[in-house]
Amino acid sequence: MVTEILSGAVYGVGGKIVTVELDFSNGLPCMEIVGNPGGEVREAPKRVRVALKNNGIVLPAQRITFNLSPADLYKEGTGYDLPIAVALLEAMGLIDPESTKQVLFVGELGLDGEIKQVPGILPIVIEAGKRNIKKVILPKANAAEGAAPGTVEVIGVESLSELIGYLQLPSEMADSMIAPTVYHWEEEGMNVGTEDFADICGQESMKRGMEIAAAGFHNILMIGPPGAGKTMAAKRLAGILPPIGREESMEVSAVYSVAGLLNEEQSMIRKRPFVAPHHTATLQALAGGGRCPKPGLISRAHKGVLFLDEVVHFSSQTLEILRQPMEDKKIEISRSRGSYEYPADFMLVAAMNPCPCGNYPDLNLCRCTPEQVRRYLEKLSGPVLDRIDLTVEMSKIRVQDLHVQWDKNSSIRGSEAMREAVLRAREMQKKRFENTGISFNAQMSARQMEEYVPLKENERRYLENAYEKMNLSLRGYHKVIRVARTIADIEGEETVQIRHLEEALCYRSVEGRYWG
Repeated sequence: MVTEILSGAVYGVGGKIVTVELDFSNGLPCMEIVGNPGGEVREAPKRVRVALKNNGIVLPAQRITFNLSPADLYKEGTGYDLPIAVALLEAMGLIDPESTKQVLFVGELGLDGEIKQVPGILPIVIEAGKRNIKKVILPKANAAEGAAPGTVEVIGVESLSELIGYLQLPSEMADSMIAPTVYHWEEEGMNVGTEDFADICGQESMKRGMEIAAAGFHNILMIGPPGAGKTMAAKRLAGILPPIGREESMEVSAVYSVAGLLNEEQSMIRKRPFVAPHHTATLQALAGGGRCPKPGLISRAHKGVLFLDEVVHFSSQTLEILRQPMEDKKIEISRSRGSYEYPADFMLVAAMNPCPCGNYPDLNLCRCTPEQVRRYLEKLSGPVLDRIDLTVEMSKIRVQDLHVQWDKNSSIRGSEAMREAVLRAREMQKKRFENTGISFNAQMSARQMEEYVPLKENERRYLENAYEKMNLSLRGYHKVIRVARTIADIEGEETVQIRHLEEALCYRSVEGRYWG
């Protein structure tokens, strides 16, 4: 008689249901696993045998065969330890088969029977809910993470002996022994931090650009000399980003779950991610992959910010891999065992000097030759530059700005005022895109812009003239409309007007000064 126990696996950031099948037969005593197992899975029988022995359970001297179905999917990780152990317990008559019906098991076993945390629980539980599985039994350390979707009853256990005791009791008594874990979602609001944009001297145009970028989730590039405040501005951006919603949080948390970055203290990602890789980061670190594919830094910035400081110091190959995710909002990794897709809907924030010495275009201070400046700027390719919505130019800090900064009575625009503007725009976008799957203006397709940003005749004619004079690409044309819509949202205007288009075009005209 074949015993069947439900378990789960992760592919990309999605969950799959796997059935662990067990059969006892006569022959040389051994345990073997079939069904396309990886190295960790092939080792599972050894861990399970010792864990059962240390809990007073000795396996029969028979040939034991496990099949992981569907067999065409590659199985990896240590999460199959627990379902394999449960399959053995049921086949040996130590637990009632009724106690495992429509129950999914996942977890790693220690040699003493401890049930250890495993990555990727969240996508598995989400898939279990879609398949109408009534209960998931998993490591206690993963319980809060597993309970987050709220669609499946989640039981967290710490040891094999605790699990056996739970399964041997009648259901009403078992529930009193181990209560299901329940997760309560609470809106946390803005990512308010201690660092304030008011700490940055002057640079009002940069602050305005960051405000627009945060409100519409637009990509932004800052160009300026060393010490102008580019890195300071990026670090303060998190404090004005709109709060993350429950659905967005689930998407981001699934990425971090697969990457093994969730724990008991942080079972869900409750704030928009801010990822700032060093320029020496490899292609694989950014894109993801590896022998056992995992999401990279690009995917970990999903629904948040990817900050590339000194962007031109990243290798050209590294920068070019941004092209697909910036356009498609996802990144695909192909390996011999299959293709993996990871979400990558991030807001790119990049910063750079205008030349190697940092003083261009001030020819009185710049020590670089025209050829050096050209080669330096060309490190940021045209296709990548075309995918950036706003480019802001920052100047050297003036002494007058310092005096204003020290004056306590001065009205410097800081994070609080910028947050209010972002929230105002965010509310308009929530109403506009209700039940559409869109959260921000930057996510609109060209067809959706026709519906949500209809331009009047004067505005359309003005933009068409600018398209010809500034030699914009079609992508750039659409980005101007999206940015203008965000500017109008900040001002509380229902329609996009010429002044909104003018400001949006200003943020693209900076490119012509350096790359034109």
